[in-house]
Amino acid sequence: MAAENTQVAWIGLGKLGVALCKNLAEKSALSKPITIFDIVETTMKEASQKIAPGKTTSASSIVNAVASADIIFYCLPSDEAVMIVIAEVLKTNVKGKVIVDCSTVHPDTSTKETELVSTEGAQFVACPVFGSPLMAEASQCNMAIAGSTEAVDMVKPYCTGVMAKAVIDFSGQSPSKASLMKIIGNTFVLNAAVLLSEGLVLAEKSGLGAKQLQQFLTALFPGANPFRAYSEAMVSGNYHWREKHKLLGAVKLARKDSSYAQALAAQCDMELKTVGVLQQYVDKLIAEKGLDSEIAAMYGIAREAAGLPFEN
Repeated sequence: MAAENTQVAWIGLGKLGVALCKNLAEKSALSKPITIFDIVETTMKEASQKIAPGKTTSASSIVNAVASADIIFYCLPSDEAVMIVIAEVLKTNVKGKVIVDCSTVHPDTSTKETELVSTEGAQFVACPVFGSPLMAEASQCNMAIAGSTEAVDMVKPYCTGVMAKAVIDFSGQSPSKASLMKIIGNTFVLNAAVLLSEGLVLAEKSGLGAKQLQQFLTALFPGANPFRAYSEAMVSGNYHWREKHKLLGAVKLARKDSSYAQALAAQCDMELKTVGVLQQYVDKLIAEKGLDSEIAAMYGIAREAAGLPFEN
């Protein structure tokens, strides 16, 4: 199946999904428009307007989107949403197709998807994404990819240099490996927000200055990375102006991912103590500002704990 002749469908056009889909439509060698679908019609319309004219067509349903597709991508906010969508996908004949999940889910969910898809004669690839929607827009995300070597080789041309900066390759391994990589990897990303929250507060209260510490961090971690993204959101004040700025990530996602990480650790007879600290910040932030508040707003919680106002 030549990459340029492949018919691709994309389901799920949230902030991350639309950024990935836009790059896939505009930067890949695909000659056919991508068939897009989102359960919210206005979201689908807005997505089609963000992507270059002629690069997408809108489907009336998931079944309609999947029917003529060779490769089906989806990017969804939760395991529950993934299972609902895969059930709809499998209502049509998917024999010979490749189904790709770019969502962040528990490894057990990836295993369930693999079993369901393989039973219907299709191949399943897990391809979760490391990075914020802003990073995705610039193709600066990283991806972990796992599944049969044949299926992964069909998907990789759409990853590096198109949707992602780099790929962590688990070719020939269970798709659950990519999801496991994502959950463990996210503990590093989310703990970066905790380190920055406390470090920036200490810099301010000690007289060093938050902006000066940010200069150090930019020099130490150049390029697009969590330290730069979170510190910029914190120092600039974007963390408490979410209605005017794009989210790096909603705290409800941090709660989900950290709980998955702790559950995986418990299965291995260990505890992630740093993730425990993260969860304390997450719980306080949700209690004070709600589930949709910015992950970087943990900085405001750290400020309050040190006797400073939430807003800088």
